[in-house]
Amino acid sequence: MDRHPLRRIIKACDQAISERNFDVLMNYYADDATLVIKPGMVVQGKEKIKQAFIAIAEHFHHQLTVEQGNIQVIEGGGDALVIMETVLHYPDSAGNTVTESRRATYVFRQYGAENWLCTIDNSYGTALLG
Repeated sequence: MDRHPLRRIIKACDQAISERNFDVLMNYYADDATLVIKPGMVVQGKEKIKQAFIAIAEHFHHQLTVEQGNIQVIEGGGDALVIMETVLHYPDSAGNTVTESRRATYVFRQYGAENWLCTIDNSYGTALLG
């Protein structure tokens, strides 16, 4: 699993989010991708996704950092379901660092041997059911 190209791609996405480099981040999304902003709120399309990430960064006072934990990739039919631990670090209202772990689910579509684009970004995973 460590050699799967999605691990490298997800790490690059985490870095782009942490560095607030949303132009680079959009290189990893399909044009028709969907982002779950929070339970009950989704946006579709790269421009709206970029705007959402900018608003998320502002919400966290530009101090949100993201990293990956355990990751599992299930491939089929040119798509991949990624189930992984997403670890978020951000300041609370008192300025203390909060670390939050989510069991995220993502869907990627394959374009060529090692080029994958995210089509569904759901950092909340199955927590959407609760």
